[in-house]
Amino acid sequence: MEEEANLSINMRRFLLIINCLLLSIGVCGGPLLMRLYFVEGGLRIWFNSWLQSGGWPLTIIPLVILYFYRRKTKGSDTKFYYITPRIFIASFVIGVFTGVDAYLYSWGGSKLPVSTSSLLIAAQLAFTAIGAYFIVKLKFTSYSINAVVLLTLGAVLLGMRSNGDLPEGVTSKDYVIGFIMTLLAAALYGLILPCIELVYLKAKQAITATLVLEIQMVMCFAATAFCTIGMIANKDFQAISREAKHFNLGEGRYYIVVIWSAIIWQCFFVGAVGVIYLSSSLMSGVMIAVLLPITEVLGVIFFDEKFSGEKGLSLVLSLWGFVSYFYGEFKQAKKVEKKKIQENEMTTTTQIEHV
Repeated sequence: MEEEANLSINMRRFLLIINCLLLSIGVCGGPLLMRLYFVEGGLRIWFNSWLQSGGWPLTIIPLVILYFYRRKTKGSDTKFYYITPRIFIASFVIGVFTGVDAYLYSWGGSKLPVSTSSLLIAAQLAFTAIGAYFIVKLKFTSYSINAVVLLTLGAVLLGMRSNGDLPEGVTSKDYVIGFIMTLLAAALYGLILPCIELVYLKAKQAITATLVLEIQMVMCFAATAFCTIGMIANKDFQAISREAKHFNLGEGRYYIVVIWSAIIWQCFFVGAVGVIYLSSSLMSGVMIAVLLPITEVLGVIFFDEKFSGEKGLSLVLSLWGFVSYFYGEFKQAKKVEKKKIQENEMTTTTQIEHV
């Protein structure tokens, strides 16, 4: 198989499944490890933000593999990289905003239970949908609108009973600020997704798997650079070794949590941009939103968090929204396939008549 911009339908579906799996690992695992860090004694918000993008060098591994594959199939004249200065600058700017988003999310995650913050993040789907409509002119269907309404409503329900969800040691004021920070993170990332799609649309070159990974690497590098500045200003680098020694689970497990956080968050970012490349920013937003209730359930299991009636209803609404969206996508795919068959039949009939 050559690395082409126009993939076959079967290959596109296969790659979409792989990227959805990576996204699932990131969405479910990232928030759990982040909460584990804070619950067991971690205090550095900038450092935790840095971990969300700090695993960007891992992207070099698939890029090297793809390069040697191209070199084998196309010869020594193949390009080492595809990203242009224009795309690099756009990706870097988006990456800086991704760093801001990581800080907002880490701040909120340090104060809120996983089960609450995860469902709040589901509100990003509404911002993704609005951004996709205005930025990349994505058309809505009745099913996608229904999915957006249901998933957003599920997140809003959580705000109705915030006082009964206070983690130990967190004041009402900190909880409210964390609530707002998480919603701001949801809004910002909801706009970042269609901006990534816009970069693909305005690239003026073939969008290949290599280019997608290069864009992702630049974005995470920029986000890491932004968070590194915050860590330096907050003197986090000097505090890491001290924090590790006082970590409740032990110094060795502290570094295990840190390393796996960086790896799993990379799965999230690679999966997110991959789904945008193979489908759309709205599809990526829906995947994130529908996986968050699963993260909520995992938070209840691993951290013994309260599972209120509002959270249960939010979970049901999120799953309903997921089914609605994918049923609409299934119907749309069938419609497109039927249209192509009719066009092929008309073309064949015309050719026979000419003969």
